Amino acid sequence: MNEANHEPLWRADTKLPSFPALTEQVYADTVIVGGGITGIITAYMMTKEGKKVVILEADELLNGTTGHTTAKVTAQHNLIYDQLITSVGEDQARMYYEANAEAAHWIKETIEQQGIDCDWQEEAAYVYTNDEEKEKSLQKEAESYKKLGIDGALVDSMPWKVPFKQAVQMNGQARFHPLKFLKPLVEYIVKNGGAIYEHSPAEDIEKGEKPAVLLKSGVKAIGNHVVIATHFPFYDNGFYFAKLYPTRSYVIAIKPKKQFPGGMYITAEQPTRSVRSTVYDGQEALLISGDGHKTGKGQPTAEHYQNLIKFAEKEFGIEKLLFTWSTQDLVPMDKIPYIGKADKDENIYSATGFKKWGMTTSVVAARILSDLIVNKQNRYAELFSPDRFKADPGVKQFVKQQSDVAATFVKGKLDYFFKDGDNLPVNQGMIINWEGTRAGAFKEENGTVHLVDTTCTHMGCECEWNDAERTWDCPCHGSRYSISGEVMEGPAKKPLKNLGELGDQTWQE
Repeated sequence: MNEANHEPLWRADTKLPSFPALTEQVYADTVIVGGGITGIITAYMMTKEGKKVVILEADELLNGTTGHTTAKVTAQHNLIYDQLITSVGEDQARMYYEANAEAAHWIKETIEQQGIDCDWQEEAAYVYTNDEEKEKSLQKEAESYKKLGIDGALVDSMPWKVPFKQAVQMNGQARFHPLKFLKPLVEYIVKNGGAIYEHSPAEDIEKGEKPAVLLKSGVKAIGNHVVIATHFPFYDNGFYFAKLYPTRSYVIAIKPKKQFPGGMYITAEQPTRSVRSTVYDGQEALLISGDGHKTGKGQPTAEHYQNLIKFAEKEFGIEKLLFTWSTQDLVPMDKIPYIGKADKDENIYSATGFKKWGMTTSVVAARILSDLIVNKQNRYAELFSPDRFKADPGVKQFVKQQSDVAATFVKGKLDYFFKDGDNLPVNQGMIINWEGTRAGAFKEENGTVHLVDTTCTHMGCECEWNDAERTWDCPCHGSRYSISGEVMEGPAKKPLKNLGELGDQTWQE
């Protein structure tokens, strides 16, 4: 098997403009923290309202969850509608569907209005199963489609001739190239007075009539409104860490040996297998994703890619392995994203918890947030409001997730190891006993060893090594750190304590 490119396909074939870091204080009507799809579409909508916007991105535009998506534009968020009818009622479940269906229509309409070439392709989406226990779940989901007026049903066959016991189809869904879609929106924002700053990580917000985003550099961006579109809100006034749990999933892109017949597919059971096609370098490529798990948990990370490769080889044949990448998603306890005011009394807004379905949800978020900012009515605002809470079956699962967090916290404090006399392996992170303390060690090829205290700076859980991305990941709330301890993904704000860099040597307990 050839060595694949480890960056996402979308970024490999799309050259995005670059922007400077913010070095002096700026003012805007709306300051948006986060340069992913939610931040960019919100900025685009606010710009069309005639408002001056500033986007602050800690890294580079579209290099986070958006750049790592599989980019299905669909309201078929696996099996959700029967669950929503049970937990929030038929009217609210219908609103959830309509919000996402309207979001997909907005994307299509924008593509047509702006003349954007982004490989937009409409096709049906399918959830299928080979698990007898899931058959009833799919039947209930199909019944929910009828109740809610969704164009779809149980089907006896699918274009892709994979074995299945039951499948539910949703018609009129789509797929596209997210970066090709978003690049013209970025250009529109800049052309119409907006400002974008990269490598400008935010650290805090100073509340007030005109809230200010304080960067780690000490520079401020002041606005009448602040939108937090940073995947996990860095300003966690809503205690989102207690309402969300982080999951990781994996994607491979292949050039298949067999021709793919079209359609978008996902399994109802675990481990998830999701399949869709795209175009890369003028030829068809398949994106195969899944093998998800809670962040910091499960088998060695590289094995997840091998599982997807085995599946792809069996079903399609692999002429060439093109790309491999992974992504992190946040799952809310009731499966409905949190979108709206981060603080009831302030002009601070946030959007998080998209649970792997960010292409339509990002548009839902941008529409709600931009409407709230300009004081327009939005019929979906209450459904997605961050301050809601409903006692429903999802809470039972949430309590289980949070008890898992507690168990992880305790276990992490006790679980450190390193074999006597063994040299540290090169290019691999290891948990070691360093002077009586649990520490993380990463050894470079030149023999330099980075040592960090693995205690997450968010709430004290112990991080685990992610060998595929070469990061230290917190299994409790999803913070991720580089080999030297720098924060790569929140909610943590402070780096891991650096215990120093050492030359090549052997440790013993």
